[in-house]
Amino acid sequence: MNWKRALEEYGNYLVLEKAYANNTIEAYIRDLTKLADFCISDLEIKDCTKLSTENIRLFIINLYEQEASSKSQARILSSLKSFYNYLELEECISVNPFSKIDNPSIVRKLPETLSKEEVDTIINSVDLSGKFGERNRTILETLYSCGLRVSELVNLQCSRIFLEEGFLIVLGKGSKERLIPLNKILITYLKNYLSLIRSHQNIAPGHEDFVFLNNRGKQLTRVMIFTIVQKEAIKAGIQKKISPHTFRHSFASHLLEGGADLRAIQSLLGHESISTTEIYLHIDRRFVREEIIAHHPRK
Repeated sequence: MNWKRALEEYGNYLVLEKAYANNTIEAYIRDLTKLADFCISDLEIKDCTKLSTENIRLFIINLYEQEASSKSQARILSSLKSFYNYLELEECISVNPFSKIDNPSIVRKLPETLSKEEVDTIINSVDLSGKFGERNRTILETLYSCGLRVSELVNLQCSRIFLEEGFLIVLGKGSKERLIPLNKILITYLKNYLSLIRSHQNIAPGHEDFVFLNNRGKQLTRVMIFTIVQKEAIKAGIQKKISPHTFRHSFASHLLEGGADLRAIQSLLGHESISTTEIYLHIDRRFVREEIIAHHPRK
């Protein structure tokens, strides 16, 4: 059953059987559309009855990458569970993929971060002799050096990178642009990748301006970036459970440790509210505490 038809029938069910208010129904459909868009564009799943528990976990990771709050995640997952309970009731599915999915805790946890040494270990462990070595190393360095969201990375365009001037322009949430300076290491990696690798690829029509491409010359998906990060971290011997967003968190916390102003970090990350950036103050305090415990003369 395709997503469009399923959502239309579910909307009718909510009206006729549940007698929900229009605003409530619109909220349900809006949440379900997020899942449908992700499945169609990133997972190439056009039939809503073919979803697996692993697919759902990837969608939850995507919500996290998009910085959805735990409250938003809980609400969205509640909407999705209701929809799949309906599909089960209608005997459209025999196994409910949400049966083993728990709602996220509303308590906001401190994000996992990498040390500077761990970041360097992962990036330096990339096998440059491999077909995608230069690309993968550049992806990891871009995530870290620019603090990009994974959606911003996959949508990064060649026309918005200015290597000679030393900056790039990112299209962030709400289609808001922000300018991010480039360090010498990333400039070198980008030059190598763009001139030695990307320039020799057969690029698919419509994908000419995207920076990072797959072996078919098409824009990389968010799921593919997650896979690259996981594989390179495992190869480097990193035991922490990390995602592309871990590089963004590490970028911010390392800036704060180095004395950067919180407002400057807010601007670089593209946070609309300073309260979102303030979580890194807690990370910094944790870092200070660990340093004191490790180096205190009376330990």
